[in-house]
Amino acid sequence: MNTIRPEMKAKARRQIKVYLPGMAASSWSVASVTLLSPAKINLFLAVTGRRADGFHDLVSVVAPLEFGDELTAEESGSPKAGSGAFTLECDDPAVPVDGTNLVLKAAASYAAATGWKGGVHFRLTKRIPLGAGLGGGSSNAVAALRAVDRLAGGRADAAQLEALAAGLGSDCPLFLQNGPVILRGRGERVEPLPEASARRLRGQSVLLCKPSFAVSTAWAYARMAARGTDYLPAAEAERRLAQWQAQPALVGDLLFNNMEPAAFEKYPALSLLLQKIGALGFAARMSGSGSACFAWSGENQDKATVAATIREAWGSGVFLQKTHIC
Repeated sequence: MNTIRPEMKAKARRQIKVYLPGMAASSWSVASVTLLSPAKINLFLAVTGRRADGFHDLVSVVAPLEFGDELTAEESGSPKAGSGAFTLECDDPAVPVDGTNLVLKAAASYAAATGWKGGVHFRLTKRIPLGAGLGGGSSNAVAALRAVDRLAGGRADAAQLEALAAGLGSDCPLFLQNGPVILRGRGERVEPLPEASARRLRGQSVLLCKPSFAVSTAWAYARMAARGTDYLPAAEAERRLAQWQAQPALVGDLLFNNMEPAAFEKYPALSLLLQKIGALGFAARMSGSGSACFAWSGENQDKATVAATIREAWGSGVFLQKTHIC
């Protein structure tokens, strides 16, 4: 399925040309674009070591979800230089709406790269919890790139969008894909998961959960480096991934995250809950650096019981969301 699912609303006469294989060019007028900004989960995350530049290398299988934020971009004319070409509002007061937000950084980088002089007002409906390891900020940035590109008439090609996304953050390029991917390097090397393996993941049901506290990504990587014992050699990570792809193994056999020990050391509530979920027959892991976790289940398994277990363990402030892999 298409994880972007744009709704285009015709309000002004701006022409965008679309070329489809075997069809003549067509066009429509658009001044507003609404996009799904999907969350992601790390099904397999092997951090393999720290690099000389301070970043970490990894091998990871990441899947976008049907659940996510919603970003609307509306043309606001062509403002004069210095008057603020891009503005943002958000329904979550905890989200900054100034130049530190990746939505506005993405729009500014697009304008600088393409020379587009238009203005855009963004409205972000926030559903992905903050500090969760679900990729919300990176996904918002890529949604902004896509939205501005549509308003600008498709000035950027795929390679340009990928370069712009990579410049915004290591997690950003994966959201340009429409399905599960393999990440390597510090996350900037992205390739689609082979189709045979991707088919095993698409449509699978997951239950997301996040406690009331967040985990800082910077802290998690720093703590992992300080511990020094949790890295998985790159060759072993690749071997495990290749083995899962080559055999008709259960999807749950893919799940792995070696960032968990560092997070569990400071936040034992994460480990205790995953143990309880596992006792109910659900495969469960932390996503990314946390604090969000997910329970992997078949459609016929009793999700009400696991949801009740999560609420009992983490209290009324817990975030819960049932969704599916795209």
